[in-house]
Amino acid sequence: MTTRTDDAAPARSVSLGGPLIRFRVAAYATGVALLGLVVEMLLQYVFRVELPQFVKMIPMVHGGLYLIYLLLAVDLAIKARWSMKGTLLVLIAGCIPFFSFVMERKVTHKVDAGLKL
Repeated sequence: MTTRTDDAAPARSVSLGGPLIRFRVAAYATGVALLGLVVEMLLQYVFRVELPQFVKMIPMVHGGLYLIYLLLAVDLAIKARWSMKGTLLVLIAGCIPFFSFVMERKVTHKVDAGLKL
């Protein structure tokens, strides 16, 4: 009787739970900040409303959140081994209103299914 020994151990998968959650939070925060920026710009430049100083800080808030979004998206892209095209689409999503929400859902479904973007 022979016993079977497998020399090749199964490939160790990288847990994407943490990076995915961080990316999702950043995507939502960036999307909300971008919508706030759009509203602020419409009020200021289209309707000529004089805004309080704290509202004028929305562009800086969005910029900071977008930088965090970029870093977390690249981190997830490296760990999930996304294609360059998929990574670039996700990175651009933080600049187009509502697109970060759409991409967040797509990324979540793909990562949960174990698929590459």
